[in-house]
Amino acid sequence: MLRFLDILFSFLGLIVLSPLLILLCLWVKFDSAGPIFYIQKRVGLNGKDFNLFKFRSMRVNADKLGLLTVGGRDPRITNSGFYIRKYKMDELPQLFNVLVGEMSLVGPRPEVRKYVDLYDKEQLKVLSVRPGITDEASIAFRNENEILALSKDPEQTYINEIMPEKIKLNQKFISNPSLSNYFRIIIRTII
Repeated sequence: MLRFLDILFSFLGLIVLSPLLILLCLWVKFDSAGPIFYIQKRVGLNGKDFNLFKFRSMRVNADKLGLLTVGGRDPRITNSGFYIRKYKMDELPQLFNVLVGEMSLVGPRPEVRKYVDLYDKEQLKVLSVRPGITDEASIAFRNENEILALSKDPEQTYINEIMPEKIKLNQKFISNPSLSNYFRIIIRTII
């Protein structure tokens, strides 16, 4: 049932949001040199890698300087990127990932392999479900960039403090992947 809802909502979302998606494509393209989309390998269901799509919000090759975004005005972020990240519009192309079955609307946010390799046996259970565009951890840590900006060592703060808490929240969802939980998280994300 959840997969059917994912297909239905992602398809309808792509149609309804198509004018906004076109405007965002134009904004990204004319704001800075480089491609419209940023494609990054993430770890999905059963530990399988897939290509996650986002609107490009950083300068080309900015990810070579680090995987974590620190603060709202990270110098690697483009002008358009600042706003599309602030309002989470950079995530909208992931509706394509949902449509093709690599992701769900609701589920643990997919992580890069570098951090998944640090998971212990219990934490690896988050890979037993399809990753999602939103989850309890995304809501709880919507200000993650600001938290990391205050840290002397953002990567260690992410690995030792933020990531374990996110995984705990994801494990709660995995233990109760009900339809009501699915809609509750979607509504909380929209709000």
